[in-house]
Amino acid sequence: MPTSVLEVEDHNHLRVLRLNRPERKNALNSLLLLAIGDAVRAAALDPDVWALALTGNGDAFCSGLDLSQASETDDTDGADPPPEPDERDHFVTVMRVECEKPILAGINGVAVGIGVSLAMAADIRIAAPSARLHPGYARVGTSPDGGATLTVTAALGYERAMRFFLEQRMVSAAEALDLGLVGEVTASDDVFPERFIAYGQMLAGVAPIAAQQTKRLLSRATTPSDLREHLDDEARLALHGLSTDDSQEAVRAMMTKTTPEFRGH
Repeated sequence: MPTSVLEVEDHNHLRVLRLNRPERKNALNSLLLLAIGDAVRAAALDPDVWALALTGNGDAFCSGLDLSQASETDDTDGADPPPEPDERDHFVTVMRVECEKPILAGINGVAVGIGVSLAMAADIRIAAPSARLHPGYARVGTSPDGGATLTVTAALGYERAMRFFLEQRMVSAAEALDLGLVGEVTASDDVFPERFIAYGQMLAGVAPIAAQQTKRLLSRATTPSDLREHLDDEARLALHGLSTDDSQEAVRAMMTKTTPEFRGH
């Protein structure tokens, strides 16, 4: 039997979702993207689930989008080309709008590109000291998607968000805490798993009506009325950026560790 790309487990009223492609650093393909959306929707409708917690198996949270062109034959082997826009961004609306239950992201390792977007779509974030975040997009010659231009900007403010996306550098867990990308860094990697579950259980211990009404109001206060249009624009522009000569040059330079020579097309 193939292994599921997403593991689901319950701790009383807390539902834990674990990205389960550790051999690919939990890179997102279509199967995993759809599994996340389906699992969050199911939890949102389950009266016994009062909070959710999302993390990665292995030593990574999510290394980004799986851009390999290999054909996928089952749940665990191979990878997809870039998903269509509705597959790519649906987790944002599901996690922030459709699901009114608090969602915790536990960044247990590296988060890159759309992996950062996925973490930022959660309501609260906790990180292991070894966690590292990289926006990824400009490094391959394109702009952010997965709702990151909304969620990162809301967390950091305009200038810090611009710096984060355009400086193209790895951000440590400690700096992520200082910036506001995460709300807590655990004392050590060893205590991260226990603290992650404990914090999720704390969220699940809040009176569920209070938690859900609070999220509903905060989501309404921070989500633009044109969310669907904004996410569509993100995906369209990200895909356009990947199709440019500059993107090919960015990837070439990244792979050869040389300075890219951009031409603006």
